[in-house]
Amino acid sequence: MFDNFYGLTGKPFQLTPDPDFYFRSITHRKALSYLGYGLAQGEGFIVITGEVGAGKSTLVAHMMQSLDTSAVTVAQIVTSKLNEEEIVHVVAGAFGLDIEGHDKATALTEIESFLHEEAREGRRCLLVVDESQNLSVAALEELRMLSNFQLGNHPLLQTLLLGQPEFRVTLQADPGLEQLRQRVIAAHHLEPMQKSEIEPYIIHRLQKVGWDGNPSFDMRVFAELYEASGGIPRRVNQIANRLLLLGAVEERSRIDAAMLQSVLAEMEAERAFPEAAPSALQTKAPEFEPVKAMPSVPRVDMEQFEAALAERDAQIAELQQAIVELSTQADEAMASAVRPEIEAMRAQVLRIEARCFEQERSIRQTLTMLIDWIESEIDTGKVAA
Repeated sequence: MFDNFYGLTGKPFQLTPDPDFYFRSITHRKALSYLGYGLAQGEGFIVITGEVGAGKSTLVAHMMQSLDTSAVTVAQIVTSKLNEEEIVHVVAGAFGLDIEGHDKATALTEIESFLHEEAREGRRCLLVVDESQNLSVAALEELRMLSNFQLGNHPLLQTLLLGQPEFRVTLQADPGLEQLRQRVIAAHHLEPMQKSEIEPYIIHRLQKVGWDGNPSFDMRVFAELYEASGGIPRRVNQIANRLLLLGAVEERSRIDAAMLQSVLAEMEAERAFPEAAPSALQTKAPEFEPVKAMPSVPRVDMEQFEAALAERDAQIAELQQAIVELSTQADEAMASAVRPEIEAMRAQVLRIEARCFEQERSIRQTLTMLIDWIESEIDTGKVAA
């Protein structure tokens, strides 16, 4: 919406990683230098860590744009909680190997054979492992074992590990990872952007989508945006998206600090929304029983809800059948005479369907929020037994 209002050619603050929007902050320049050094060695492990949303994936995507694909074969995996056997099969799949029977020994043999073949063709292999903090120590040790594959004295596989801060702690402290630590040839922890980098970051991303100065920004916006986001790029993007949306809704050509505070208040209210669910439920869904004060669990009359939906469907079906019967009259004169009534009925059906659709969507959204709230209360031990 706001991209059209401001004449932008795309979404400047999308949350998914896009190397075209890579911003050379101080910490990202350092990380890129470590990556370049590590890749030049062609062996061992490179480790990049950072907070959620710090820009690890964007950094790697930018780095991979500079790789010669005829000389480097890259496989990427995003890990869940995999054990040592599962990680081997995931790596095999990432390199395009189909392992019959899911046998670990077979998978290892196929991986080694593939790496040898790539080396003979003059290509080296790079494995990029995202969300490495999810891997068990045994799975990480299995990755180290894969780094043992060699052709003569030439290592066949290099691994780039990306992870959140807890992975850095695990890697540094766990005694079972000593051999892996000895093979780390470059490591960097992505820090948040500095306060002075927020304005050039915002301008950089806007210019990528054809920004011509509309909207303009008060200088206070950048300082307060830094305080609100902590300098984490993804958080900056989230807030900036909402800020531009508000600007478009209010048809503003200048973004000021008051608008930012309004957006931050809305976002804070949304994070606290489960606590506000009872009052919202009373206003949006009065057919439910009144919600009692927290921490008691709200009760929903599901039979009433289903009955209302069934009644709605019956009314729509009855009107539609009447329309069909009237529309298929053989007598043209009769059809012409009742045409206004048919059109009126059609309009009534559309109004009923639209109103009921909105009511059903609101009810289901409310139920979803109730379920999420109840589950969160159960998890924290706040719901009475």
